[in-house]
Amino acid sequence: MKLAGLKSIENAHDDSVWAAAWVPATETRPALLMTGSLDETVRFWKSDDLVLERTNTGHCLGVVSVAAHPSGVIAASASIDSLVRVFDVDTNATIASLEAPPSEVWQMQFDRKGTTLAVAGGGSASIKLWDTATWRLTATLSIPRPEVSKPSDKSGSKKFVLSVAWSPDGKHLACGSMDGTISVFDVARGKFLHHLEGHHMPVRSLVFSPNDPRKLFSASDDAHVHIYDVEGKSLIGAMSGHASWVLSVDASPDGEAIATGSSDKTVRLWDLRMRAALQTMSNHTDQVWGVAFRPGIRAAGRLASVSDDKSISLYDYS
Repeated sequence: MKLAGLKSIENAHDDSVWAAAWVPATETRPALLMTGSLDETVRFWKSDDLVLERTNTGHCLGVVSVAAHPSGVIAASASIDSLVRVFDVDTNATIASLEAPPSEVWQMQFDRKGTTLAVAGGGSASIKLWDTATWRLTATLSIPRPEVSKPSDKSGSKKFVLSVAWSPDGKHLACGSMDGTISVFDVARGKFLHHLEGHHMPVRSLVFSPNDPRKLFSASDDAHVHIYDVEGKSLIGAMSGHASWVLSVDASPDGEAIATGSSDKTVRLWDLRMRAALQTMSNHTDQVWGVAFRPGIRAAGRLASVSDDKSISLYDYS
């Protein structure tokens, strides 16, 4: 397995690009790459040549997260303005505006069936679940506070929730916090299950293996990538190689590799069987906030990366 650089777009946005996600193909159009930027816009790009399809406005502050519904018809963007905007991908018509208190909207992800949008709740120390049929808030999964808290203990702020990930079977949700802990929830019962320990700095990105609902990958400011057995509550692997914060992680559709983006300005490809970095890509000149594999077959594999340098890079994954 390897990455080969295909194309880079300089000044893809007018400011730092903080988020990327692939919008699945529909009957009428191929898959698109969606990017979100501090310039307050969401942009859509053709998936093989990064030709700009359109620019969406609708936020009054920078976009911190984007998520695509599995149907490919709708998508969501989350901003520092604490608004989640749900919109039609092809027309940009607003479908719903999900409001939250300040600092309570960060990363988000639709479940594989597309029935629920999970939003990392920042300072609320929770995950918010929104029903995609009614766009009503259906549940708040809260991280339990420590039973014994000292007056000097600001544990509430440490549980600031930055990242969220669905297991492929939809049974579990995991969220990563500022203090390095990962919390796991049983979705059907709306119940906190346990913490996964091992990181000591913020966990900014999480992704489950696409073909093993027990396996979770995490990216942390401690420069490590961890592999957890979510049900066994155990750390089963740790990989290092980045020189600084690991800001993003995604799993390849075949489940054999992961890619990471870092504040060391590189993208790395990791072989999960060897548990080692195979390749380091140095296309960017500033920290890499997002990496995203295009869903689909390995024969037409694609990886995208986005950065504070305002650029997007596209790679062939084979």
